[in-house]
Amino acid sequence: MKTNIFKRFAMLSAICTMFATQAFSQFDMNKTSLKIDWQMNSPISTEFADKISGWGMNYELGYQITPRWEAGVFVSYHTNHKYIGRQTIPLSPTESITTDQQRSAFQIPFGVTAAYNLSTNRYFKPYIGVKAGAMFARNKTYFGSGGLYDEGWGFYISPEIGVKIYPTGKRWGLHIAGYYSYATNKTSTLTCNIDGQNNAGFRLGVIF
Repeated sequence: MKTNIFKRFAMLSAICTMFATQAFSQFDMNKTSLKIDWQMNSPISTEFADKISGWGMNYELGYQITPRWEAGVFVSYHTNHKYIGRQTIPLSPTESITTDQQRSAFQIPFGVTAAYNLSTNRYFKPYIGVKAGAMFARNKTYFGSGGLYDEGWGFYISPEIGVKIYPTGKRWGLHIAGYYSYATNKTSTLTCNIDGQNNAGFRLGVIF
């Protein structure tokens, strides 16, 4: 029995090695790309921290499957802030607090991405794409000498439209994109209950 198990394991290992070798032999480094973007972001349909902010970045590692199709992975982060002036906030029928607030919304979405090039021109490539995965969110309210925060995970989806510009027709270039995103995260802080997070913004970066 031990001999049969060993033979099956050896055969399975050989098959996996064969497929891995074949996939690696077809992998072309010249078809990979790295995008590094500065990001502007504005939360929608939430009053917690709805001020547009440039405190964000986006990173993508992509592979060109065909001249028009590209797939890869991504991770980004963003922070939005909002200041609320001094006010009296009821906490319960018998408790209240008088304070101002500094709100901070932090997001880290990551996952997979796919894009379709609308043109195969070597200098100018408009495209449509989508990102999907998970998002970690941390929303915090600072007041007085302390604060309250809540954090959670949710599903993330983000369609986008953009353009890749290659001034010399080579690997390096510029990247411009506009996007909308939705995440299912739920959080609660001092005065806000957030059920789902919507964002809109744009990215400006470089391609290597």
